[in-house]
Amino acid sequence: MIRVMLVDDHAVVRVGFRMLLQAADAGIQIVAEADSGEQALATLPDIDPRPDVLLLDLSMPGIGGLETLRRLRSRAQGMAVLVLSAHEDTAHARRVLAAGALGYLSKRSAPEALVQAVRCVASGQRYIDAALAQKLALAQLGGEANPVEALSEREFEVFVQLARGGSVAAIATQLCLSASTVGTHLYNIKQKLGAANQAEITLIALRWGVIEP
Repeated sequence: MIRVMLVDDHAVVRVGFRMLLQAADAGIQIVAEADSGEQALATLPDIDPRPDVLLLDLSMPGIGGLETLRRLRSRAQGMAVLVLSAHEDTAHARRVLAAGALGYLSKRSAPEALVQAVRCVASGQRYIDAALAQKLALAQLGGEANPVEALSEREFEVFVQLARGGSVAAIATQLCLSASTVGTHLYNIKQKLGAANQAEITLIALRWGVIEP
């Protein structure tokens, strides 16, 4: 039996995942749930035995999926993390895999792919959505440098919110940061990307597929 912890800020999504993964023939048990990265990190030490797989949503309020993943590296070594995301660009996938996740799956994937992905990472193998794996391979073959790769993890999260038209105040609330901290990230993002304003940040995000038109 594969023990799984669900981390997603939408209760209805967790219910759907639970029903799918705990199907009679799946051999998977949901042992814990959390609606944020903060709650997951606080709850995890009390779960005994520890889950085999942590199913993590990438886009959540608070510290978010990337920061949660980063903190898990030192607190839960050896536990497999499978990230589920609506983002199908290579930039998000690269960061997630570099941060230590064993798998990355699009939320648009077929239901059976989720069960397969959980089983795969539970056995210690990598799992990447097939369409995304092709994109990653083609991007590597192309050899063109993606300027977004220069951003830190937190800068990248702020970058995505800015590209979607978010204000400094709204982003600060979403990521639980001060407005001045977000302002500093905005300055650094502009410098690293050579962007003069938020409109150019959006164009860069569109150019590299970080957001959809």
